[in-house]
Amino acid sequence: MEQNGFFLPHDGVKLLELAQYLGAELADPKDADVVIRSVSPVSRAKAGDLCYIMSKKSKDELATCAASAVLCSVGLRSLVPDHLPVLISKNAHAAFAMAGGYLYPKALRPEALLSEASGISDRAIVDPTVRLEGKVSVEPFAVIGAHAEIGEGTHIGAGAIIGPNVKIGRNCTIAAGASVLCALVGNGVIIHNGARIGQDGFGYAPGPRGMIKIVQVGRVIIQDHVEIGANTTIDRGTMDDTVVGEGTKIDNQVQIGHNVRIGRHCAIVSQVGIAGSTVLGDGVQVGGQAGLNGHIKIGDGVQIAAKSGVIGDIPAGERYGGVPARPINDFLRETAAILARSTGSKKMGEKND
Repeated sequence: MEQNGFFLPHDGVKLLELAQYLGAELADPKDADVVIRSVSPVSRAKAGDLCYIMSKKSKDELATCAASAVLCSVGLRSLVPDHLPVLISKNAHAAFAMAGGYLYPKALRPEALLSEASGISDRAIVDPTVRLEGKVSVEPFAVIGAHAEIGEGTHIGAGAIIGPNVKIGRNCTIAAGASVLCALVGNGVIIHNGARIGQDGFGYAPGPRGMIKIVQVGRVIIQDHVEIGANTTIDRGTMDDTVVGEGTKIDNQVQIGHNVRIGRHCAIVSQVGIAGSTVLGDGVQVGGQAGLNGHIKIGDGVQIAAKSGVIGDIPAGERYGGVPARPINDFLRETAAILARSTGSKKMGEKND
């Protein structure tokens, strides 16, 4: 990757030290002192770079690869030319992610916009009743409401809004322009730019003079080590709470309705919409632009394909796709049959012509 000034390369780590950090095996001890400074795809890796391969598709690119080391599983070791140092890992993808974080720690969460952003900016507005632990930083134009509490090591970005009585744990990052209202936030949480947490949910009752607004008096509970993408919205509960479980990762531009409960270590990709009072178990994965109906239950470990429309409950461990969503094998068979019929009709029409 061409260095552009946003993320500078690491000063350098020896390959043996990096292998120990990753829990990987150094294939040849003579490569222990090779120095790694950056990560790169195979196609344009250069000296100082670490790259990784996930399949045999990389074989041709490896022939001309100039990386200082290649990370791969033991099954792909034979693809790597003899001149390239090799790290072997049982999970090369996860190990490469760890390596990237080691070499570029500042890229793991939004950074302060100002070079001297420690402490409380005199251009921020912090209510006198706010309780701050040590090493909290608040950038200019952030607003922190009455009786809010913020834990040690947390950073509040420029222009962020922290509502009254909100509690935010330790070592969190609330990026520039985000707003957090009516919420309790755990430790190690990352909320990216422009996210909206805790606004009222969408609830109305039809009346003789139109739609009557239903009050939303619940909270949003965000557990430890959750990450929430830019411009994502999470509505507070109506009378219960909206909950995001520990370790869950939510992409940009996701909409989560009131009273939704999301389990631990879920992954929800961009532009997903989850309607109110839906419950997701632990380890659920939802592909981009999928829509989930309200008041349904998604079991532990379920995988939902992108652009699916989920209208009913899904048992634990299932893989669903399509509109309406059904077991993935059924969806794929039906799609193949439609394509085959369409192709056959086209050929018949061409023959008749």
